[in-house]
Amino acid sequence: MVLFKKADDLREYLARKKNESKTIGFVPTMGALHQGHISLIEASIQGSALTVCSIFVNPTQFNNQTDFQKYPSAIEKDIYFLEKNRADVLFLPSVQEIYQYGTDQLEHYELGYLETILEGKYRPGHFQGVCQVMKRLLDIVQPDGLYMGQKDYQQCMVIKKLISLMGLPTIFHACRTRREPDGLAMSSRNLRLNEEERKNATAIYQALLYIKKNIQDRDFDEIIAGARNILFANNFKIDYVEIADAETLQLVHENNGQYPLMALIAAFQNEVRLIDNVLLTDEQN
Repeated sequence: MVLFKKADDLREYLARKKNESKTIGFVPTMGALHQGHISLIEASIQGSALTVCSIFVNPTQFNNQTDFQKYPSAIEKDIYFLEKNRADVLFLPSVQEIYQYGTDQLEHYELGYLETILEGKYRPGHFQGVCQVMKRLLDIVQPDGLYMGQKDYQQCMVIKKLISLMGLPTIFHACRTRREPDGLAMSSRNLRLNEEERKNATAIYQALLYIKKNIQDRDFDEIIAGARNILFANNFKIDYVEIADAETLQLVHENNGQYPLMALIAAFQNEVRLIDNVLLTDEQN
């Protein structure tokens, strides 16, 4: 695996590979890598000749600076993880390398209603930060394929919109959420949970399965109330429990069978905010 810290050096390297007709797959991360990232790397390896991973904790997408400062970091372990799982390139830039002119007065992206619902509503400015860093990373890597996890479902929709706004030929691949044996979605944030919080955290998946089990037979308000009760019983503070059109993320309140549905949850175990989702029309969980 080749490691780059400078964008210009990475650009030059990838330009040579493209001249050799190599296809580029890109897996952007914020580090603290886990088994869930393996599926992204594996998908890129399967679909690309060269797999590039980045590790960069982006300061502009954190609403809470304490959350930014406490984000898990394990660079040496992450490098070993990437080498073991056959990543070809690691891009490990500094904040100054990504934001050469600082983080004040950055560009604004027109993301429409995606900034007004769910994550957009509860984390104002978050998706602008996501777009600001992804615009720079995509400019540097110029990948043929971009691989990201479905756990961050709304973020996936935002990045697809960004790719369209940039006019890139990059193909976006959303990879299925990987889960622990007890159902908890794999996430770097799980490292911040203590033993009791980790036990409680499985209630998010239980609540999602409750929605999925009852979606055909019960009133949506009743289903959501039941899911919220599961979370409350496990000491969660809830941001949202919603059912949405899986293709647009517009919130829905009844099942007319005309479009696939997605259940989405965001909630806190003390200071740690967790998100998850399931496709309600998918036979798998």
